[in-house]
Amino acid sequence: MLARDWYYTQRRRLGLDSAVASIYDRHDDSDERARAALTMLGVQRGWRVADIGCGNGVLACEAALIGAEVDAIDISPAMLALADIYARDRKAAIRTQPAGLLSFAYQPNSYDLIVSEFTLHHLPDFWKAVALARIYAALKPGANFYLRDIVFVSMPDGTERDVDQWADFTIKNHDFQREGVVTHMRDEYSTFGWVIERMLTDIGFTLESVDYHAPLHGTYLLRKPKPDQQS
Repeated sequence: MLARDWYYTQRRRLGLDSAVASIYDRHDDSDERARAALTMLGVQRGWRVADIGCGNGVLACEAALIGAEVDAIDISPAMLALADIYARDRKAAIRTQPAGLLSFAYQPNSYDLIVSEFTLHHLPDFWKAVALARIYAALKPGANFYLRDIVFVSMPDGTERDVDQWADFTIKNHDFQREGVVTHMRDEYSTFGWVIERMLTDIGFTLESVDYHAPLHGTYLLRKPKPDQQS
């Protein structure tokens, strides 16, 4: 997609990427969780898989070790450096691409699976929809999109209560500090689950499953319908 003067600048937060990258070393079971997710998604040898916002590349490498052809995509040079190191250590063949949801390169109808975890919230809602439409176009008909992100399940009048609840939960369960929670609320673009769901279905995805399994976390399994399945 051509850059224009009104186009959203994905690289505006890159000054934070080295600090954020250090968080990824805390989760020692990340490879097991990635394998479980890929098993659930039915990844097979020969599939074309894209992990957009790949972070340190754990899920991308696990997919490659299954035998998939994997594009590990991230806007952050620090994250891609970690992904390259992890891939060398695991002897996993991945292709890294320095791009984001609005700029990743793709051929239409080419991917068997696209995964994006905790990346979409970096975009304002208008640009979320643009990014999701690009993902839809990149998938083969009948292929799946697996999306996990930080979303608000409640209505706006519950915000004060939910911010405190979210802060307490993340401090206890994810080793984040309250300052990070406050920064997210103030400076990033998480939105409501019902907004995300409407975006996804209006773009054309079939919503296979939705799981709001933790305070302000949502997991979505989506499918691009085959032509004979479209209404």
